[in-house]
Amino acid sequence: MIFLKVLAVVLGLAFLLFGYFIYFKKKYNLINGFEADFKAGRKKEEYAKKVGMIEFGVGIVLLITGVALILFA
Repeated sequence: MIFLKVLAVVLGLAFLLFGYFIYFKKKYNLINGFEADFKAGRKKEEYAKKVGMIEFGVGIVLLITGVALILFA
């Protein structure tokens, strides 16, 4: 069970960092194939910001859940 708690924290950190880099630091190359689609006009910068914010939010939720499970369970 401790393995799953640690896994939740690690995944939370990973999603949090990727979301931070994509949304706040504008490292859109972390999104697979985005730069080619952006140059071709198939995707816009709003798409990348949306992906970054979703990953950032999922990371926060997973991190808080993992820490809460470790502390209280």
